[in-house]
Amino acid sequence: MRPEEIKPDTGLCTILGHNAQTGYMRRYFNKIMKHNSKNATAIALNITDEHFDFTMSNVGESKVTMMMIEREFSEKAVHYCETLNDCASREKRVDFIEVEEGKVKGYCFDDDAKALFEKPEFLDEQIIFVAKMMLLANRWFDSKIDIDEIPLLIDTTK
Repeated sequence: MRPEEIKPDTGLCTILGHNAQTGYMRRYFNKIMKHNSKNATAIALNITDEHFDFTMSNVGESKVTMMMIEREFSEKAVHYCETLNDCASREKRVDFIEVEEGKVKGYCFDDDAKALFEKPEFLDEQIIFVAKMMLLANRWFDSKIDIDEIPLLIDTTK
């Protein structure tokens, strides 16, 4: 989605990372939105390590309610979350946060993504990653989850 296509009714979320604008998270998430004809997009926030603490310390008071966390910040983000789901507690990292009434909640979707497959032990990291993006797109914007579409999304995102 190009900036001029964003309208008042466009659903928005944020991605935080060193290269959030060009990273796989944004690419796959937006591809899933487009594939599902959803009027939503992920806005990238490219930051450096020195700006991470300031950003996360203030996210609870900002207008951000949904934020994906790129891998380089996934462990550091845990310390800014008031609550974590079981997977995030166990893995000591978060894939995304949600802000509700100023409280930052951290989530990891590894378990949920693997549960979509009969034999997740045979899958590579990229398939699991795209499955997590599908789960997130479904959670935030009610897009469908169809694991049979993952190879198509991977092929067209290269």
